[in-house]
Amino acid sequence: MTKTKTLKVRVKDKHASILNDMARSINFVWNYINELSTRSIKERGQFLSAYGLHPYTKGAGKELGLHSQTLQCVAGEYVTRRKQFKKARLNWRKSGGVRRSLGWIPVNTGQAKWKNGQVFQCGCVSRS
Repeated sequence: MTKTKTLKVRVKDKHASILNDMARSINFVWNYINELSTRSIKERGQFLSAYGLHPYTKGAGKELGLHSQTLQCVAGEYVTRRKQFKKARLNWRKSGGVRRSLGWIPVNTGQAKWKNGQVFQCGCVSRS
């Protein structure tokens, strides 16, 4: 029997800029994976799995300020959505402008830490 614990946290305004930067990085990774997957389908006729995408994003987390598990979650989510909608290429995620995408940061339990009433993820703090 597994138990799931859901935390409801409030993000203070002083952390909003950090989270927006992380969301932009997530959009960048999504668009990179989208382009890579599309090229793989065109050139080799092969759909890349989530596991197949991991070597292409290795080491990018440090440059983008994201955890490596976050990049793996993005790759997994991309493959899931591509299969769900039966598309070779999904829409681009836009970080700015009128039609920008909703900010999204996948949180994995292995990378989020709870200390003293605060949630830490990649150095970003949220108070509950």
